[in-house]
Order: sequence, then structure tokens, then C-alpha cells
Amino acid sequence: MYAENILEHYKHPHNHGTLEKRSIDYRENNPLCGDVITIYLLIENEKVKDIRFVGQGCAISQAATSLLTDEIKGKSIEEIKKLDKDFVLDLLGVEISPARMKCALLGIKTLKLAIYDYLLKQDKKANEKDFEVEDA
Repeated sequence: MYAENILEHYKHPHNHGTLEKRSIDYRENNPLCGDVITIYLLIENEKVKDIRFVGQGCAISQAATSLLTDEIKGKSIEEIKKLDKDFVLDLLGVEISPARMKCALLGIKTLKLAIYDYLLKQDKKANEKDFEVEDA
């Protein structure tokens, strides 16, 4: 059974919806289970000024993304590059089975790929490896 916090974020996700004014949007899915996340970012001065997401899927993927969006506002691109799977697992606060790991990490994977795509579109140097998430 999921922790009450996960169910609450699943039923009432934070930062849910789209951004009319945005720097980038990026969609990613988990082909193993069908979960889908689209992240919308407004980036100013190399920091996330605002973030929203829409998606569908299991409680873990949606709650993890909701929790993640709460933590991302105000963070710099450099700070986001350093985030990893342990960061998300700590946010969730429950043990995640190997079968559910890709679900839990879909949001952070989408976020990092959105930042990578943003940098490329801005003609800025970016190393794809800096934006990978282990086990995602």
C-alpha cells in the first residue's frame, strides 16, 4: 500500500496543468507501463521560474512528479543537473520495488531531458550524460 502522502499527491497533484508562457515543454513516457508526463518550464536567468506538468499513469509516477515540481522552483540548471534517483526516492519516502523504479523516475527523467532540450535550442553547450538519470 502506498503512503498517504503519495496518494494525496496522486489525487491532488501540485503544479498540475500547462504554462501559457514557457521556455520549453517536453513529453516522455514509460513504454513498459504506459505512464506519460509532459513538463512545462519557464526558465529565466538560468533558473526555473515556474514549472507545471500534465500526465497520466500510476500513483507513483504522478506523485513523484508532483513532489518534484514543488522542489524545482527557483533551482538553477546547474542544481537540477546534480539531482539523481536518490533525490526522488527521498521525496517519495517509501521503498520502491525494481519493477516500479522507472515509474518513480519518469518525472525527473522528463525534467532533465527538458532542460537538455532547452539548452540545445538556446545553442548552449550541453553534455547529454549530465542529464541522464540512473535506472530511469
